[in-house]
Formats: sequence, C-alpha cells, structure tokens
Amino acid sequence: MRVGVLALQGDVREHVAALGRLDVEPVEVRLPSELDEIDALVIPGGESTTIGKLADRYGLLEPMGRRIAAGMPVLGTCAGMILLASGTTSEREQHQLGVLDVIVARNAFGPQVASFEAPVDVKGFDEPVWGVFIRAPWVAEVGEGVEVLAEVEGRPVMVRQRNVVATAFHPELGGDDRVHTLIVDMARES
Repeated sequence: MRVGVLALQGDVREHVAALGRLDVEPVEVRLPSELDEIDALVIPGGESTTIGKLADRYGLLEPMGRRIAAGMPVLGTCAGMILLASGTTSEREQHQLGVLDVIVARNAFGPQVASFEAPVDVKGFDEPVWGVFIRAPWVAEVGEGVEVLAEVEGRPVMVRQRNVVATAFHPELGGDDRVHTLIVDMARES
C-alpha cells in the first residue's frame, strides 16, 4: 500500500513519519503522474493559499479532484481541510477542490499566538486524540452527507464525507497515529 503526501509546502515530513510507523509506503507527491501510483493521499497543514497556488501551478488540482471524486481516500489536515472544502467564509480568493461539502472559516480559532493543544474526542475512538491547533480553521457550515466526528468549543473540527476525512488540527504532531490509521484502513477497504 502506497499513501501519498502532497509535498508542496507544510507538514510533509511529519505526515511521512506518521505513515512510516504504519504498514504502508509513504510517497511524496509533487507531480500529477505520481497520483496514479498511490492508494490514498494526505494533504498536510501549512499555508492554504500557498498550497493551493502551488497545486494549481504544478497541474495537481484537477487530477487530485478527479481521483478523490472517483473514491481515493484522502485526509486533509488544517490547510488540507481548506483545500478539500467547497468554500470558505472569507471573500479572499482560495483554490479549492470542492470534494468536501463544507464551508470552512480560516484561522477561526485566532492568530498564531492563539494556537493551542487540547484533547479531542473523536467519534469511534476509545480515547481522545491530542489535537494541535495552529491558526486553525473550523467548519462553519456542514453539508448534507457530511458526518461530524469531533468538535471543540461546539465547532466541528473533524469531519468525514464518504472517502474524505478532514481535521482542523494537526494529528501528525500529537504522536497519535489513529487518524492516519483511519485513512489507511479506508484505502485497504476500497
């Protein structure tokens, strides 16, 4: 099993390390042709505008959207959640794949100095996941068919729609691989 990590900007190394602890081969994805060689994809946190612009420049947006729409499992964390979403609450232009029927509020928990860590109760997990929230978004609107898996302060911070899972936090920084295991298990089932 090969799980790709979109390797344009952000927490690439941390996701590769988390996947490396599982029984899969992590693959850094930078080109459209590399999408054909993976069974699942992780879109890391980082700066969502930069990741979106680079994905557009490298011709990755349309092939990623097509593979995800065809059922390839994908995990988006923080900026990855924004890239997967169908829209944001901001009027600022943002490249998005539109494969997750949610509207995301960027930097919703506040600026860099308001970043925090907290336990996150995730539906289906027996113990909380340690959530690292860095300039984190939250889901402002949940579309039909989207399941909210976790909330913080009454705001959705982890959601799933079919083969798409997104978190507002950084599971790759909390030392707990269960979120990554979820996407790997989805790939094994598909």
